[in-house]
Amino acid sequence: METTKILIGYAIYLPVAIALTFTVSRTLFKNSKIFMLDIFKGREEIANATNKLFETGFYLLNLGFALMILKISLDDNSYQDLVETLSYKIGGFSIYLGIMLFLNLYFFFRGKRKAKESRTEEYVTYRQ
Repeated sequence: METTKILIGYAIYLPVAIALTFTVSRTLFKNSKIFMLDIFKGREEIANATNKLFETGFYLLNLGFALMILKISLDDNSYQDLVETLSYKIGGFSIYLGIMLFLNLYFFFRGKRKAKESRTEEYVTYRQ
């Protein structure tokens, strides 16, 4: 009976983790195109390519982590224990996704700041 509950846990955890990853990724990288265009001075081709590479890395890291923490073990073989274990795993994975989201935003804002500094230096050099 314990194996059945563990399989139920996997059947719930995996789709939730995958759906969360795809939802966060789609939102992040759909909206990050603006940052990439600014960083790469409007060069759309390189901005889109870089954005796609970031997106692929995001998927690999997050899905890899979701699979790495997949193991479910139940202490007392009850449905209550299954629900508590799933909530801990999904909650922990959600926190991890949030951290990854803000880390990516940090890199986007940092890139935007560096691009702005570069444009300012180019302008000052041009004016001299």
